[in-house]
Amino acid sequence: MSTQRTTGRRKQAVAAAAVVAALLSTAACGGGNDDDGGGSKSGAAGFDAANNKVAQASLAKKGGTLKFAAAQDADSWDTTRGYYGFMWNFSRYYSRQLVTNAAEPGAKGAEVTPDLAEKTAAVSDDGKTYTYTLRDGVTWEDGKPITSKDVKYGIERAWAQDVLSGGPIYLQEVLDPKKEYKGPYKDKSSDKLGLKAIQTPDDKTIVFKLPEANSDFEEMLALTSASPVRQDKDTKSKYGLKPFSSGPYKFESYTPNKSLVLVRNTEWKQASDPVRKAYPDKITVNFFTNANDMDQRLINGDYDLDLGQTGLSPQGRTNALKQHKANLDNPVSGYIRYAVFPQSVKPFDNEHCRKAVIYGADHESLQTARGGPVAGGDIGTNMLPPSVPGSEGQKYDPYESATTNKNGNVAKAKEELKACGKPNGFKTTIAVRNNKPVEVATAESLQASLKKIGVTVDIDQFDGAQTTGIIGSPANVKKKGYGIIIMGWGPDFPSVQGYGLPLWSGDYILESGNNNFALIKDKTIDGLFKDYTKELDDTKKAAISTEINHKVMEGGYYLPFVFEKFINWRSNRLANVYTSDGYSGQYDFVNLGLKK
Repeated sequence: MSTQRTTGRRKQAVAAAAVVAALLSTAACGGGNDDDGGGSKSGAAGFDAANNKVAQASLAKKGGTLKFAAAQDADSWDTTRGYYGFMWNFSRYYSRQLVTNAAEPGAKGAEVTPDLAEKTAAVSDDGKTYTYTLRDGVTWEDGKPITSKDVKYGIERAWAQDVLSGGPIYLQEVLDPKKEYKGPYKDKSSDKLGLKAIQTPDDKTIVFKLPEANSDFEEMLALTSASPVRQDKDTKSKYGLKPFSSGPYKFESYTPNKSLVLVRNTEWKQASDPVRKAYPDKITVNFFTNANDMDQRLINGDYDLDLGQTGLSPQGRTNALKQHKANLDNPVSGYIRYAVFPQSVKPFDNEHCRKAVIYGADHESLQTARGGPVAGGDIGTNMLPPSVPGSEGQKYDPYESATTNKNGNVAKAKEELKACGKPNGFKTTIAVRNNKPVEVATAESLQASLKKIGVTVDIDQFDGAQTTGIIGSPANVKKKGYGIIIMGWGPDFPSVQGYGLPLWSGDYILESGNNNFALIKDKTIDGLFKDYTKELDDTKKAAISTEINHKVMEGGYYLPFVFEKFINWRSNRLANVYTSDGYSGQYDFVNLGLKK
């Protein structure tokens, strides 16, 4: 993707945020133009009509083409490798799991419900054995039955990180903590199903034997990475170009960074699938190199919704709020947007240099660059999202980022610079995705505020579709000198394990597809995670979650920007549309329909 022009964008973002705040205030009061509320002229459902509730459910029809627009491609469409939130959401069109997120709005969407399995797990052996039976009639796109061995093989692929880098590795850590299994491509057993922790006594039964109990295990099985893959259709590193479907849709065509087309899988049976309604006949995705162009095409009615689900850009949301408020929702996401400091890049191996940046940052300006308090979210004061048990929200503010130091504290920052041996400041580079204007605006805001404390910052924009190999490679981060990385994260599932383990555990530092960008390897934090996984009492689990968050913040590894909110677009054509906590406030794609 081409690099976006960014000159003056931070000023534009600041101005746009003020306009957005005023327009949202009007929308909340029911004032404004004829597109407000019920949207009688536009045919849209109304402002916030699909926020944690279903809009126009009764109007959904079978048929038509559902049209997605996207500012970037997935990291991979391979169910083992994909890690972007929108990929997990979208992949349920062509992949199924033993259990999945419920197709319900709001908090209910984060609950686990049976999918390929007849029921949720039968748990025994003090929480160490999980048994499932596959339901009748589940088939692949060629009509062959999906078996327990297909599920096992699909999960085993996650061990092949040398070939299939990226994707979550929770199941490896839980099922094979000693890392004894080498993955199906190095498996010496004749059937390539040598992972002993998963047993398949017959084609419909699958049993998981955990070495140690983990209270979040079934949440892990609800992830896309636990999808079945059939051995004879596994094209290894090329699988993401055309995954073999177990869901109601299959790949018709895919050109990376240009377009993706799904059509009906005629072998899928509604009677075998309690989750998916499969309303559209066809689903298309068109990829754009410029987010502002994409937003305008959405507003023009050329597309139905944004695949990325991270909200309209400043220019687009200002226009939409003036003219099309009835097409917008303003959900709180599960995401925190932040800067993170890789310890491999000097001087960020020193915690005082990290804390100098935290104190030197203008947190209010960063919030404004993200879209202001309504479109961007509350100032981020710590790294545990409000939706995760154990979060204290803004009440936990160790650097006083939302109060005393919200516009930065130059004196305190210089104290920290002196403590880290850089009293005159230093020079570093911010890495930011080039197809995210809001992220670029955030980088420019941080660049401007750090200049006041003597820290000179260059901004290096990279192709967001190449995240896994660029900032996901610790070796490349060190080579490029990326002292600050701008990123965001939402829970893989709603717990401190489902949010923080890939970010903060030393066991999750990977050569490629890494998400522990700070390279945190702290025995105390790792020990607390182990305590959490064994604990069954919810109150005690929440207390451990709080303690982990405190340890992370005390290390100064992160500069949180906002507890994020979105301004998301839905077209006049959409029906049965709602936001889901299971996908961090995104619209739940799987049962979207078009109006009758």
